[in-house]
Amino acid sequence: MHKVILWDIDHTLIETGGVGSQVFKDAFEQVTGRKIDRLADVTGRTEQVIFRETLALYDVEDPGDYFPKFVEVQAAGYRARADEMRQRGRVLPGAREALQAFAERPEITQTVLTGNPKPSAIAKLEIFDIAHYLDLEIGAYGTDDADRPNLVPIAQTRATTRTGHTYTRETTYIIGDTVSDVEAAQKGGAQIIAVASGRTTSEELRKAGASICLTGLDDDAAMVRTVL
Repeated sequence: MHKVILWDIDHTLIETGGVGSQVFKDAFEQVTGRKIDRLADVTGRTEQVIFRETLALYDVEDPGDYFPKFVEVQAAGYRARADEMRQRGRVLPGAREALQAFAERPEITQTVLTGNPKPSAIAKLEIFDIAHYLDLEIGAYGTDDADRPNLVPIAQTRATTRTGHTYTRETTYIIGDTVSDVEAAQKGGAQIIAVASGRTTSEELRKAGASICLTGLDDDAAMVRTVL
């Protein structure tokens, strides 16, 4: 049975070590002309929502083209700070090994489901040298829809077009670290493997409805068994 894995990125596969917040602030200022020292809550949310709420936080009116411009400037910011991000950030323990283990299974397709805009998601994964494990053309991104659950059928449709296989709730797995990932699976039509590797605790993830909750990705054999 063919299956598709939809990986969250931030705090599931990687951490930027605080570089992400600075890149956001710099890109926001370049696009809007407004310097900021804080941004809207980011945990588990799409960049469209974070950007829109940060505009509201500072009473900045969007003429209609701010977000597309922000997407490009943000991605350029990540690439410009690649060395800094590698120094301050990291690939989380077990993430590379889990990606490799799944990549060796011909019946499994791996991609991402992330609130990041596509250019920034690709930049982050390439900076940490894990992009090659994933088919990033069939992923679903914060530039596709502001509502995270809506990203699930987008990724499933793209995966079906690529592989010829139909993906249902039973054959689609989100691996993520937030309550929003759990909600995306429940509402979007996927199973959830929650990982308490970010700010959300195992208890909070289980309370949100995650029946499978891991403390990390260290045991790649267990991860493969869970999916298979």
